[in-house]
Amino acid sequence: MKSMFVIAVLGVAMFVAGCTTQNSERPFAKYARDEYRSDYAHPQTSVSIELNENSGLNAYLAYAAQHNPGLEGAFNRWKAAVERIPQKKSLPDPRLTYRYYISEIETRVGPMRQTLGLSQTFPWLGKLELHGDVAAELAKAQRLRFEAARLKLFYEVKNAYCEYYYLWRSIAIVKENLQLVQRMEQVARTRYKTATTSHPDVIRAQVEIGKLEDRLKSLQHLRKPIMAKLNAALNRPPATELPWATELPQEQVSFTDEQMLTWASESNPELKAMDAETAAARYRTELAKKNYYPDVTLGVDYTDIGNSTGGRNPSDDGKDALAVMASINLPIWYNKLSAGVREARYRHWAATLNRHQRANDLNSTLRLALYHFHDAQRKVGLYRDTLLPKATESVVVSETAFRTGKASFTDLLDTQRLFLEFELAAERALANRAQRLAELEMLVGKPIPLATPTTQKALPIDAPKP
Repeated sequence: MKSMFVIAVLGVAMFVAGCTTQNSERPFAKYARDEYRSDYAHPQTSVSIELNENSGLNAYLAYAAQHNPGLEGAFNRWKAAVERIPQKKSLPDPRLTYRYYISEIETRVGPMRQTLGLSQTFPWLGKLELHGDVAAELAKAQRLRFEAARLKLFYEVKNAYCEYYYLWRSIAIVKENLQLVQRMEQVARTRYKTATTSHPDVIRAQVEIGKLEDRLKSLQHLRKPIMAKLNAALNRPPATELPWATELPQEQVSFTDEQMLTWASESNPELKAMDAETAAARYRTELAKKNYYPDVTLGVDYTDIGNSTGGRNPSDDGKDALAVMASINLPIWYNKLSAGVREARYRHWAATLNRHQRANDLNSTLRLALYHFHDAQRKVGLYRDTLLPKATESVVVSETAFRTGKASFTDLLDTQRLFLEFELAAERALANRAQRLAELEMLVGKPIPLATPTTQKALPIDAPKP
């Protein structure tokens, strides 16, 4: 009976140790649906966002957040790090020991047949707490790196989306100007037939048409690479068709350069992640010092004693034995322990210095991004408020002068060409401003305060018609 009891205890212990909880659900899918909802999604269902001609930038961001594998990988690294916290804070597994005596040892009360032992190791005071602190800081760092990955992904989507918008506007502008030059070429041919203009004017118009047609084809061929870049962030096949981006967010933000530098030092998730990793390295140093102290192991042994032989029949015949035990490890290899402490200190110093270097790099990158943002914003105002109106006026004046014979056809073509370049430059400045604003949000690590949110619709192409 006693043997059956021992076997039953062993079986229960192994059963409990082998039990695991299986869960095949992907937590990121639900997290992304709840966190990045959109007007184009179904909040109460698992239906994914669909991108169509009505989808704005927010829909693209929500789609990328739900489908990008790199972001999901960062999410899983964060969740995996969180699951290490209870593991590190828990006691080591207790040890169950079973001995069966092939050659029984005869005692006064009978032979020793088998022994069942249970022991538990208790780390030195403070060790488990420090292990938990290290794991908690590393989990915090992974959460912040997930946030950094999200900001980087959103920047990549915004950057490609703005480029896609600019390509759409460029094609529309070049097409419109091509039509204008084609009409000018017809006018030149008509006037050539009536001997009111020279043949070289017709040739110049045809050359200009050829240049514009070549430019238009280059822009049209650029659509596939830009779609591939945007599809890569959305985790879609590279050749998947995307509708044209016809709206460009142009938020009116309110900040100073000094505010941006302060926000970056306080909110940048990469810097905060490195702060958490530095704290983890500091806890590891304290933990290495704890290794100078021993861990304690406590246990109990139960020995099954059989009935005595030889006819002695003592009063306690066959009485089982119960013993308690205590042991400690002996941390006597001081060179090894001291090396562990020094290693931890070096790693702490390295983490501190790496964080300082990253802050310096971020500062310089942010200053350059601020310059490009202000430069793009200045150009937006310059082209839209000054250069484009003047170029429009110049085209009208040149056309009038050409019709009255006071200007050459070459002057009219040059004026039209300048107007085209100004239109493209204005759209380029709008796209650059939106791209640099997205970069600033990524570097700062939080939304930039808005003054008046607006959306840039497609600008009308109102070049004078010859």
